[in-house]
Amino acid sequence: MKTIDYIPTSKIERASKLVQTGAKVGVNYLKYYGEKIVNSDLTRDKLNENNAEDIYDGLKSLKGSALKVAQMLSMDKSFLPQAYVEKFSLSQFSVPPLSAPLVLKTFKTNLGKTPYEIFDEFNPNSVNAASIGQVHVAVKNGKKLAVKIQYPGVANSISSDLALVKPIAIRMFNLQGKDSDKYFKEVEDKLIEETNYLLELQQSQEVVAACKKIEHLLFPEYYPEFSSEKIITMDWMTGIHLSEFTAKNENQELGNQLGQALWDFYMYQIHILRKVHADPHPGNFLVNDSNQLVALDFGCMKKIPNDFYIPYFELVDPKILKNPQLFNDKLFQLEILRVDDSQEEILYFTHMFYDLLSLFTQPFQGETFDFSDAEFFGNIAQLGERFSKDTNLKKMNGNRGSKHFIYMNRTFFGLYNLLFDLKANIVVNQYKKYE
Repeated sequence: MKTIDYIPTSKIERASKLVQTGAKVGVNYLKYYGEKIVNSDLTRDKLNENNAEDIYDGLKSLKGSALKVAQMLSMDKSFLPQAYVEKFSLSQFSVPPLSAPLVLKTFKTNLGKTPYEIFDEFNPNSVNAASIGQVHVAVKNGKKLAVKIQYPGVANSISSDLALVKPIAIRMFNLQGKDSDKYFKEVEDKLIEETNYLLELQQSQEVVAACKKIEHLLFPEYYPEFSSEKIITMDWMTGIHLSEFTAKNENQELGNQLGQALWDFYMYQIHILRKVHADPHPGNFLVNDSNQLVALDFGCMKKIPNDFYIPYFELVDPKILKNPQLFNDKLFQLEILRVDDSQEEILYFTHMFYDLLSLFTQPFQGETFDFSDAEFFGNIAQLGERFSKDTNLKKMNGNRGSKHFIYMNRTFFGLYNLLFDLKANIVVNQYKKYE
């Protein structure tokens, strides 16, 4: 794969790249509408493919938060056209890496030495390049290590990248008023945290210490002495990405075992630790030769405050879901309903979130849940399509929900999709045995 010697870091350079990408998308639409005149049966499939490819090609050269957003979108299989999911999912595994000279310069800047002075062996060619950093193989005292190096300029460009994306997001999600700033600030704060590898090192060691007792789950060991704010070193973990495993697995008992480990890992974090690894995409999990699930990359950890946790999970209780007054109270506590809402908005969003929550809380309603249930995921897709076509939704104030929904919903979307890929049948409350 072609390497990168330079990443645009200034606001002007990055804005220019996004403008170029927007122009390509505009041309795709003109071409589509021209062909539609000739062929009325033409679908949007090719348009979606062309747009997805042009947007991804533009973002991959920018890296950083722009590419991270594409990665987040690729997890949302129910609400994006398949062409976008397929193309954006490449940001999890397949983006152009930094060139060897830029890697050596990054090391010298951050640790004061070249990698050859620190490790016994070091491969300057990346084995995996993603949105914020890339991974290299090293050896120290006979132990194989993974060394993650952050792309230059990524941390400094987050605010300007999000400022460029903000007007598009406001239109897309129908956000109104200054209250929308809290959502962008939440994303910005999390992205900035992900660029602090010293924080990731601390979070990783805390999660490993708390969760290593969970069966069939494995973590790397981390090495502070070979880490810095832009470089993090850990054990090299062998295995195949979870998406590769699910594509070829025919042993459903093993799929259930790995799915249970994944579910217990997330439920233990959420309910016991009150913080969660909010980046559950296939690139962050491996399956090793011993059929263990290997969890990687704890840069994105979401703390769950009590004033959100309590009403959020009280909505799992059917008694609350079916009690109009209690349900209404919880929606206000979670900022889904607002004191300045009209009666029309209250009725509309109460009905909307009742439908959403009645569906999304189904995995919690029994002792077990089968994530191979195609009807459950089909209903999610239908609900997404219904909302995307709802003209009334576009007229309403889209500022809905606590800022904490952003990463909690991302976590559950990602988790549900991974469990669906595993076709896992899980025991819902098994995580409690690890308390």
